[in-house]
Amino acid sequence: MKTNLLALPLDQAEAALRDFFTSRGEPAYRTEQAFRRLWKEPVRSFEEITDLPARLRAELDAAFELPSLTLAARQRSSDGTEKFLFQLSDGQAIETVAIPDRGRMTFCISSQAGCALQCAFCATGLMGFARNLGLHEIAGQVRELALLDPPVRATNIVFMGMGEPMMNWPAVDATLTVLNDPRAFGIGSRHITVSTVGVLPGIVSLAARPEQFRLAISIHAPNDTLRRSLMPINVKYPLREVIDAAREFDRRVTFEYVMLGGVNDQPAQAKELAALARDCGAFVNLIPLHPGGAGDFVPTTSREIRDFATRLSREGIEVAVRKSRGTDISAACGQLRVERLRRRAPGRAEQDREVDEAGRIGA
Repeated sequence: MKTNLLALPLDQAEAALRDFFTSRGEPAYRTEQAFRRLWKEPVRSFEEITDLPARLRAELDAAFELPSLTLAARQRSSDGTEKFLFQLSDGQAIETVAIPDRGRMTFCISSQAGCALQCAFCATGLMGFARNLGLHEIAGQVRELALLDPPVRATNIVFMGMGEPMMNWPAVDATLTVLNDPRAFGIGSRHITVSTVGVLPGIVSLAARPEQFRLAISIHAPNDTLRRSLMPINVKYPLREVIDAAREFDRRVTFEYVMLGGVNDQPAQAKELAALARDCGAFVNLIPLHPGGAGDFVPTTSREIRDFATRLSREGIEVAVRKSRGTDISAACGQLRVERLRRRAPGRAEQDREVDEAGRIGA
C-alpha cells in the first residue's frame, strides 16, 4: 500500500523520503529534491520532478502517493474574490475562498466537511457534520490553488471556512506547521489566523505553540442568553469562560461579530460588547451578514453598522467593518455547497448589504 506523503507531518514526510533514498544508495541531496516538491514547489505527480532520474521517479510512484483534491467548481466575483468547491476522495465537498485586497491574497480554508455546531445564521450548519479533514485535505486546499495555471498563492490564511478548527485540532496543528515552515509554504505566523467559536482546549493548544499565530473568536452576541440562542456551543463553553481564555492568550485576539438586523445590533449590545473587548484587549471585526446564510435573519444596514462601530469606538475599542465580498458568487461559508445540493442559482445582494468601509475606526 502506498504512503500518502501529504498526510504526514513535515518531519515524518522528510524522514520517509530520506529512508527511501538512503536504502537505494542515493546521495543525501535527493531527499531535498523530492521533499521541496511536496509543498514548497508542488507537483501533481512524481513524474513532474524532472531533476530526478526516470528510474527514481517510477520507484517513488510505486512507494508513495500525492493525492489531489478534485476541483468541482470555480466562481469569480466582480470584486475579484474567487470561490473553489473541491470534491474529496469519498465524495464529500469543501470550499475555499481566495480574497485579493491591496497586494494581499487571503485564503479562507475549511477544516471539516460540514459542521456540527449549528450556529443559527451559518449556511454550513444546514448540512450538518460529515467528518474531519486530514492534513492533506486542509493544507491541500492551499496546494491545489498553487498548482493552478496561473497559480494562486496565499499571503495570508484564515481558518474561517467550513467547520470548527479547534474540534479538529490534531490535523489543524499539523497544517499550521506546513503553512508556516519555510520548507513548505513559508507563510508568516502573524499572517495565519485560526478562528473558533470558543472551544477552550483548542485555544489553550494554540497558545502553547511558540509561533505568533493569530486567534479570532466568533462572539456574535455580547451576553450568554442571546449567544445560546444563536450558538448552541455556548452551553458547553459559556461566554465568560471564553473571554477569560482570550485574556490569557498571549497575543491580541480578534472578536468576529456578524451583524444581524434587530438581533445583536442595538446600542445596549454595543455597550456590552465593548465591555467584553475591553476586558481582554480584543480588536472587534464587524461582519455584514452575507446573503444566502441560514435562518430568517436580515442584514443590519450599512448605516446601522457604522453607528454600532462608532459606539464601540467611543468606548475606546478598536474596531473595523469588514467589506462584503463575493456576494454575487455565494461566498458565504458553505453556501456554494448547499446551493449545489439544492441546484439553485446564487441570490443577488441588495444594495444596502454592501459595506465599503474597510479601514479601522480609531478610538
